[in-house]
Amino acid sequence: MTASFAFDVEKLTQYLESHVAGFIGPITLSKFTGGQSNPTFKVTAESGLYVLRSQPPGKLLKSAHAVDREFEVLDALKGTDVPVAQVYHLCRDTGIIGAMFYLMEFCDGSVYWSPSLAEISTNAYRSQLYDAMNKTLVALHSVDIDLVGLGDYGKAGNYFERQFGRWSSQYRTTELEKISAMDQLILWLEKHLPEDDGRVCLVHGDFRLDNMMFAKDKPEVMAVLDWELSTLGHPFSDLAYQCMQLRMPQGMGAIDGLQGVDRVSLGIPTEAEYVASYCQRMGIDRIDNWTFYLAFSFFRLAAIVQGVAKRASEGNASNKQANKVGAFVEPLAQMALSIIEQEGEQAAEKTDEKIADK
Repeated sequence: MTASFAFDVEKLTQYLESHVAGFIGPITLSKFTGGQSNPTFKVTAESGLYVLRSQPPGKLLKSAHAVDREFEVLDALKGTDVPVAQVYHLCRDTGIIGAMFYLMEFCDGSVYWSPSLAEISTNAYRSQLYDAMNKTLVALHSVDIDLVGLGDYGKAGNYFERQFGRWSSQYRTTELEKISAMDQLILWLEKHLPEDDGRVCLVHGDFRLDNMMFAKDKPEVMAVLDWELSTLGHPFSDLAYQCMQLRMPQGMGAIDGLQGVDRVSLGIPTEAEYVASYCQRMGIDRIDNWTFYLAFSFFRLAAIVQGVAKRASEGNASNKQANKVGAFVEPLAQMALSIIEQEGEQAAEKTDEKIADK
């Protein structure tokens, strides 16, 4: 454990024994590797295995690293069709380990980091894993937010307008240098914000393969992880965000994509097939403004990455690789601009075809 996370183990043990039913020390802590912006630790205790998730040390951006919101949404989703880990206790007292944290169940499953699922031996199993993700996303977007007590978990309506304002502001706050592609993307998004269509649901905010834990013996999602960015929002934001990842190239840090990969040969659905399955399960015919949703997803990820780079420059980032991620901001923005350009070309071709038919 690094000096930044040098917990007083005895103090933490005493606290957990006093506040978590059945918890018995002594304990040992080991930090999970990976892309968590909120430091996450495996807790081995006399009473069993647990997971501790905390805010990172140092000065935090407003509303960022809200582990209390994570705890709230996980607790609310117990008993729904959305698979989540059981949560035991939220500690708001920063005097225990130096940051707010919560304790939850340790789920013994599999996490896959590359969407190519190269470690899976059959195409059929890969296809089933993607279908399980699709079912889970639909289950999430079908949750009755009022019934589970999340009716006030966020503001309803105008989701993309509000999110655009939030992430534009946070990007400017964490901007380390001027990036022309991001400036162009921000201008395009501002001009093409779609009208609010009234859809409101619980959204995860970072719905992707490596934020899910799968059962080891069957193609089922055991638990959806990392709810830091969850809120009430628009369902298509989660869908586009996941499809964005599949469009990305391989080798972009911990976030790998399927750009240039022959999905058919691997049993992985195309974007059109994945979106069609989602629409069928949700009972909708199609998704308008798809280019905007994709471009916005790239923009938001670029803004998040910029925030990680800013924290790394100040020595506060959780992941040791965080100081490298700043290099991904411009490529992400360029990918969004490419999608926008492709849509423009396709629209022009359709116009030419209509003129030629007359």
